[in-house]
Amino acid sequence: MDYTASMARAQAGHGVTGVMPAGTGAGYASANPAAAGPGAIQAGQPSQPAQPGFAMPTMHTLALNHVNFTLREGETVAVMGPSGSGKSTLLHALAGIIKPTAGTVIFRGADLSRMSDAERTKLRRNDFGFVFQSGQLLPELPAVENIALPMMLDGMPYRTATDTAILWLERMGLRALATHRPGEMSGGQLQRIAIARALAVKPAVVFADEPTGALDQATGREVMGILMAAARDNGSAVVVVTHDPNVASFCGRTVMMQDGRLHQTDANPNSAPAGGGCQPQADWGWPEGAEPPSASLRSAAPAGGSETTAGGTR
Repeated sequence: MDYTASMARAQAGHGVTGVMPAGTGAGYASANPAAAGPGAIQAGQPSQPAQPGFAMPTMHTLALNHVNFTLREGETVAVMGPSGSGKSTLLHALAGIIKPTAGTVIFRGADLSRMSDAERTKLRRNDFGFVFQSGQLLPELPAVENIALPMMLDGMPYRTATDTAILWLERMGLRALATHRPGEMSGGQLQRIAIARALAVKPAVVFADEPTGALDQATGREVMGILMAAARDNGSAVVVVTHDPNVASFCGRTVMMQDGRLHQTDANPNSAPAGGGCQPQADWGWPEGAEPPSASLRSAAPAGGSETTAGGTR
């Protein structure tokens, strides 16, 4: 999975500017596309001299300034920095949410900056997973259908998608919440559902923007452990934007941003190597190629998933 971004100047609609130079692979951003090799994401600037950046029509703040960043296949990277440093702009550019006006963002040979909105939407649906601070689940749908929805949007039949979603609920220890709607869940449960939704499509990269920002520290660590273990088992790379060094410690390395520039990259010695994230928090018990669960398994009592919430014990 090669993924390269090289942005010289970008105009994207709500008032932010950003910049990125070229890179490689199954991760993101490096000035030399050949350096990262297959499976890396790259970001960099184009060959002609230009000032990399994203600019929103009503504001012209340079959010990214000559950023070189590479993410290898299966690697886990935390992006830290003060508010306004360009962290989220970097994530949005890599994910094809922001479309640069100059420069390139290349994923598996395709330039996201030249794609139509429909093409980029399809790419995000099929190859990227997203976890946000507040889960962003659809309140009208039960947990099982929230997880199944991206698969159904890609053409999977309802029964197959919901069977797969049930498997993910079991992996998350939330089988008992299959028919519960988001308003009936705690913050930690919502984030586990969001992780399952992001990973069920087997994405190449998961983008997590402050995934623990609304959680207490203990629940945040639990959610990060689950995210990293499940992503590792899936073979997915992870990019996490966070203000919390405890969250960053779950990733293989941390990059620091300030004023739109990457100032340093630190390896996290206690994390698993690239392709690993953190060590698994549990034995998921889902062998590769496993069939969707049988009716008897779907009706079986869950192994776990009880959690005390404001509305009682689930």
